[in-house]
Amino acid sequence: MKYLIEIKRRRSEKDEPYFQTFEYETELESATAAAALAELNRRKPLRDINGAECERIVWECSCMQKKCGACAMVINGRPQLACAAVLNEQKGSKIKIEPLSKFPVIADLYVDRSIMFEALRQIGAWLDEEKRAGDKNNELLYEASRCLQCGCCLEVCPNFYSGGDFSGMAALVPVSRLLEELDGKQSRSLRKQYGKHIYNGCGKSLACRNICPAGIDIEKLMVNSNSVMLWKHLFKK
Repeated sequence: MKYLIEIKRRRSEKDEPYFQTFEYETELESATAAAALAELNRRKPLRDINGAECERIVWECSCMQKKCGACAMVINGRPQLACAAVLNEQKGSKIKIEPLSKFPVIADLYVDRSIMFEALRQIGAWLDEEKRAGDKNNELLYEASRCLQCGCCLEVCPNFYSGGDFSGMAALVPVSRLLEELDGKQSRSLRKQYGKHIYNGCGKSLACRNICPAGIDIEKLMVNSNSVMLWKHLFKK
């Protein structure tokens, strides 16, 4: 099948973005956006549909097995992992690929997602000392551990923007593991930061509910985390 791959390009954050379209043909029904991008970059030279010679497409990937989240981008208007975005499931033969819009663009489809990790640092999402997980809520703890930190949930969130106080579900999911287990001084500090950077900023639109590539039940984790925070606050734990 032949596809027209329309890619939003930008050589640096200072440059104006533009679109280039490439023809990609494959016999594989399971061909993904990642496979298309990789094949285009193997062409020497790479030419668009007008025959103009182009620079290689800049994008990020790692495991290519839906486990690392590195290849997150917007494909036909929906944030997805390129390695999981099967082309013949994208409604039509024209595939529009753009970088995630909530993060600074380094080049083409490659964005700087460091603000997600800075948010976790600000919240204090780590253990001060070694601690074993208890027997309670192991299912929820496992659910939270599957977060890829890809940023797809932030892309669709109407309340998240770069530089804002709200850190989004990309912070709630890993923090939810600690809220459940911690007590004492670190728990009180974490709850304070949770209230400031997550609870107070979430509008409960649940736009992120069905967008997670890992299939995490974000709503369930949010409800549980909010109840744990309230319970520990009432009992001063």
